[in-house]
Amino acid sequence: MNLIQESFQRLFPEKEFSYQTYFEYNRRLSDFNANIHFNRKKISLHLNLQWKDIDNEIKIGLIQTLLLKVFKKKNKFSTPNINLYNNFVRNIPTLTKKTKSDPTLADSFSRVNQQFFFNQIEKPNLTWGRDSIRKLASYNFHDDTVTVSTIFKDAKIEILDYLMYHELLHKYHKFKHKNGRSFFHTKQFKEDENLYPNKNQLEKEINQIIRRNKIVPKKQSFFSFFK
Repeated sequence: MNLIQESFQRLFPEKEFSYQTYFEYNRRLSDFNANIHFNRKKISLHLNLQWKDIDNEIKIGLIQTLLLKVFKKKNKFSTPNINLYNNFVRNIPTLTKKTKSDPTLADSFSRVNQQFFFNQIEKPNLTWGRDSIRKLASYNFHDDTVTVSTIFKDAKIEILDYLMYHELLHKYHKFKHKNGRSFFHTKQFKEDENLYPNKNQLEKEINQIIRRNKIVPKKQSFFSFFK
């Protein structure tokens, strides 16, 4: 029995498995990434090569997570394998090589890490993203990377440090998984974010930078741009 069929039958024991399957590891996907393609007759799964030596029970949790998405039942199920997979994802940053470090972002990381985290956070990959007004900054657990939109390349350091703080909170708090859902902006996360000095003023200035790059609807909030 292949991993796709095993994952499916553990997830839906009452259903018959009647699909062709395709499974591959490749280097095209980013670190610890994976995707799934589904039609009525075939399920195709593509995993980054780094998954190859990971325990099958963890991979089954990954596959089950992807299957729940294609069958649109992600909020109704959780399994021991999915819990095992999510625990593994929380610890992926310790396994990831650090190969990207922009000097400006590295300086911001050092300031924020020292001031707010007592230098307890391991330095992630740090890179500029695209010229985006919708995704201002993000933290990717799969490759331990903080990415910041290039619209902030000329922003003052207080703004850059606030963006960095938000993303490092994701790395610090990780996420919670409950009832088939992952929660990234937990109550503790929001409480810590609100501790940042001059937070409200910085958000106003961030929105001004966004408006200078493109007109933003008045009702759109600052937080809608964060991942």
